[in-house]
Amino acid sequence: MRNQVREFSIDGQTFNQLLLEVLGKGQACRFQAKGFSMSPFIRNNDIITVSPLNNNSLVFGDVAAFITPETKKLVIHRIVGKKGTGFLVKGDSARWYAGDLISREHIIGYVTGVERNGKRILLGHGQEKFLIALLNRWKIMAILGIIWKLFPAFIRKRIL
Repeated sequence: MRNQVREFSIDGQTFNQLLLEVLGKGQACRFQAKGFSMSPFIRNNDIITVSPLNNNSLVFGDVAAFITPETKKLVIHRIVGKKGTGFLVKGDSARWYAGDLISREHIIGYVTGVERNGKRILLGHGQEKFLIALLNRWKIMAILGIIWKLFPAFIRKRIL
C-alpha cells in the first residue's frame, strides 16, 4: 500500500505559529507557495522548503521568509540590499516597487528548495542568486519579465 499524502488548509495565523514552532526546533518546513511576487523563480503552487537560519547569516540574493510586522503575514522575498541592521527585500516579479526594509528579528528562515510538478528547481537559488538580486535591485528584472511575457509562447517552447 502506498503512502498517501493528505492535504489540508489552515488559516494564516495558525500556519505562521506552526511554521515558527517547526523552525524553532531547527527543522525545515515544506509547504505550497501562494502568490506571484517571486515569479518566475518561485511560482504560485510550487512546493518550497524554508529552513531555519540557526547561526547562518543571510547574504545578498538569499530568498528570505519573514512575517511582516504590520500585517503579520508570511512573505517570501529576495534580499537585494542591507541598510544598518535591516535587509532590503523585494519580490522578483515586482516591477517598479522599491522594496521593504525588514529587520533581522522578523526574518524567520530562508528558502532552501523549490519543487514544481515533482521536480526540483535549481535556478534562482545557486550562485546566480547574486545576479538575480542585482537585476532585481536595479529594476532590470521587471524589464526582462515584460519582454519574456511579450515573447510568444510558441517561440519560448522552441528555445527551451
